Amino acid sequence: MMMRGSFRRWFQGLGRLVGSLSKDLGIDLGTANTLVHVAGRGIMLREPSVVAVDSLTGRVLAVGEDAKRMVGRTPAQITAVRPLRDGVIADFESTQAMLQHFIEKAHTRRVWEHPRVVIGVPSGITEVERRAVEEATRQAGAWSATVIDEPMAAAIGAGMPVGDPVGSMVVDIGGGTTEVAVISLGGICTERSVRVAGEEMDDAISAYVRHELNLFIGEATAEQIKIRIGSAFPLPEEQAMQIRGKDLMSGLPKSVTLTSGQVREAIREPLGIIVELIKETLDETPPELAADVMSRGIMLAGGVALMRGLDQLISAETDVPVYVAEDPLTAVVMGTAHYLDELDRFPMSR
Repeated sequence: MMMRGSFRRWFQGLGRLVGSLSKDLGIDLGTANTLVHVAGRGIMLREPSVVAVDSLTGRVLAVGEDAKRMVGRTPAQITAVRPLRDGVIADFESTQAMLQHFIEKAHTRRVWEHPRVVIGVPSGITEVERRAVEEATRQAGAWSATVIDEPMAAAIGAGMPVGDPVGSMVVDIGGGTTEVAVISLGGICTERSVRVAGEEMDDAISAYVRHELNLFIGEATAEQIKIRIGSAFPLPEEQAMQIRGKDLMSGLPKSVTLTSGQVREAIREPLGIIVELIKETLDETPPELAADVMSRGIMLAGGVALMRGLDQLISAETDVPVYVAEDPLTAVVMGTAHYLDELDRFPMSR
């Protein structure tokens, strides 16, 4: 037993030495985008989670921004894929290649350097999926890989008092999943997760435009519509934008005008699922912690938190104050970085 404890301490000391020689990394491995924070240098990479693969040879041709530019524009033998679906690994080899590319690009490491890595993952994934993330990260060149639940990472990154004996609710809405959690004393007390988030809103916009305007648009156009004129609550001044696509009747290019009100109608269902998830989480939260949330409010993180009126919608539906993190897009990756800094202070979130 003593020898086992001594070996563990030796191994942990070796890990700290390796970490000091090669800058540790915090990674927000998102369905839509991946962010990498390098210790002492800040966020060094922010790119789409996309890989372009030659289907004939299996060779990875491009990763990140370069691969996303190929979406919808590739020859038949080149496929631009998202290796993560709903926040979990759908294609292990592509995920490993993507992680290796991102780690090398952000870290600019030498051959002998192997950083310690903390990765934010959805709280609803299985243990098998967690091990797949850890294994892919180690195969990509990490000395060690530790996973942390995204709601915990988002709360830490948003500056919430996760270690205090009070209830703090965070809602992290990314590309593939929405995570809702109530945190107290460094642990998640109540959590719910649903695989409905930004990508489902993009799909809903595409479906609305197809059914109501007889226009076929790509996923990139749907995402731009969501970002530019998407809203969850009526705006003081409704907005509009011109969109181009393929007319379903003639098959020819066509341009139409889309309003923010129409977009709001298109995404009403996925927004309703997210609001219902928040209500269910509040309902399952112990009374003392729920009272804390009622007085302290709900914190929004993730890319969808930037949608106009989302805080108003959630507040109106729950009667709880709602706030948006200072930088919702980076809350998770900054949380992984802080977690690395204080691994002994913050217990594992799971």
